[in-house]
Amino acid sequence: MSYKILLLEDDELFAQTIEDFLEEEGFNVSVVDDAKKALNRCEKGRYDLYLFDVKVPYMSGFELLKKIRSYEDNTPTIFITSLREKEDLSKGFMAGADDYIKKPVDLDELLLRIKALLKRSIGEEIISFGEFKFDMRRKILLKNKDEVENLHPKELKLLYLLLKNINQTVTKEIIYESLWSVDEYISDGALRVYINNIKKSIGKEYIKNIRGVGYKFEKK
Repeated sequence: MSYKILLLEDDELFAQTIEDFLEEEGFNVSVVDDAKKALNRCEKGRYDLYLFDVKVPYMSGFELLKKIRSYEDNTPTIFITSLREKEDLSKGFMAGADDYIKKPVDLDELLLRIKALLKRSIGEEIISFGEFKFDMRRKILLKNKDEVENLHPKELKLLYLLLKNINQTVTKEIIYESLWSVDEYISDGALRVYINNIKKSIGKEYIKNIRGVGYKFEKK
C-alpha cells in the first residue's frame, strides 16, 4: 500500500513537478490549489502526510493546519515555504507542523524529510483488541494485517475518538464537534448508523451505549 500525500500548492507548474517526482517514488499524491479545497479533502479523506504551501488562497497554510489540528487530525505535516524569518517559521510549528522546507526546494532533500517523518510517525501508536489493530496516526483499522476498507472516514474518526478515550464515556457533544464541521448538518441518526457499522466490523461487545449521554469503548 503506497502512502497517500495531500499537496497544497497554488503554483501549478511547481505542484506538477512535486507530484510527478513523488509519484515516481511510489507515493499517491493528491493536489489542491487553495486552502478551502485542502480542508474539504482533509475532512472527507485520509492521508499519511500533508505538504502545505503557506501563502495560498482563502487562508494561510498556518491557519489551515491550526483548524485541521482542532479536529483531532494529527497527520504529519511539512510546510513548503518561501518565508525566511524565524517568527514566521515559529508560527508554523505553533500551528502544529512537524517540519518545513524552504523554497526553492531540493527534491532529494524533500524526499528524505518525507521518509524520515513517515518513519517516525507512522505506526507510532497502535492499539490492539481481539484480532484487530488500529493505527492511531493513520486512522486505519487492520484485521490480521489486512486493512478493513468498508468503514466510512467519519466512522474511522469515530473509532479513533472512542479508542483515544478507552473505558471512558465520550459524550455526543464531543462526537458532534469531532465528526462534523460547522457548516455540516449534524445528524443523530447518522451517528447511530456509524456506531452500528463499527459494531458490525469489530464486534458489538466493544462499544457500549451510555443512554442519553454518549458511547464508550470497553477493553478488558
